[in-house]
Amino acid sequence: MIITDEKKKKIGYALYQNALQLGHPSLYVEMKAGKMHGEESPEQVAELMKMFDVVLCPTDKSLTHTNARRAASAKGVRIATFPGITEDVMIRGLNADYSKIANLTIKLAKKLDRTSKVRIIAPSGTDISFEIKGRKAIASKGLFQKKGEGGNLPTGEAFIAPLEGTANGVFVVDGSMAGVGVVKNKPIRIEVKDGYAVKISGGSQAKTLEKIHEKFGKLARNIAEFGIGTNDKVKLSGNLLEDEKVMGTVHIALGDNKTMGGNVNVPIHLDGVIKKPTVWFDDRLIMKDGKLIN
Repeated sequence: MIITDEKKKKIGYALYQNALQLGHPSLYVEMKAGKMHGEESPEQVAELMKMFDVVLCPTDKSLTHTNARRAASAKGVRIATFPGITEDVMIRGLNADYSKIANLTIKLAKKLDRTSKVRIIAPSGTDISFEIKGRKAIASKGLFQKKGEGGNLPTGEAFIAPLEGTANGVFVVDGSMAGVGVVKNKPIRIEVKDGYAVKISGGSQAKTLEKIHEKFGKLARNIAEFGIGTNDKVKLSGNLLEDEKVMGTVHIALGDNKTMGGNVNVPIHLDGVIKKPTVWFDDRLIMKDGKLIN
């Protein structure tokens, strides 16, 4: 099944045509584009998702963090989401060596599983720490071969949901921010206390981010995700589908973490990319100035 919208239908229809050429009985569904990442699809589309073996979602806004996607995955459907996909991003990101990406991503996810606390610093002013003990890391490796597996395409990230209420410090988004794009003038400075973003400051892009969050209340400011990019073919473009996968960056997301094993279910999930980070897993240095350490 291919789910797309009026903004991404060229890519959606190309995927549909290829599915037919490969001999798969397929369905093409075009719906109205959503307004926000994590917004639920129409009920009829959500029901259809459960009826197929593989669902591809090239849409303008992400369906990854939705109840519809979660319900279909729980039934064993393999789902690849392509939020905000463009032809350029598709060509760059999907021509990567996914066996190599998978090996690195799985290695990082296993390290996260053995970690209790993460600390990140970066030249732009980031200094934040949070606990992850007991949470299960996810290796978004691009090879979805078993029932129920899925993730973004293009992909390449190891990520985890920090324990709610444990994040404290500051993270400064100097790469790009979902809903805002590439950070241009002033970085977006986000102060965090006891698991929530309590102050967002910077230039006009920071004000835009604040306005987006106002609609959804406190849960939208939950520190939802920590991820490390593992795709060496993608670049910062302003498209978070691509940006959060860039090798040498990390990202922190605000909002929903239900999809990745957390307890916060809110219809918004926005990632912010941090450049040249230095990262510790407990007392072990994992990344120095954006370079992974074996």
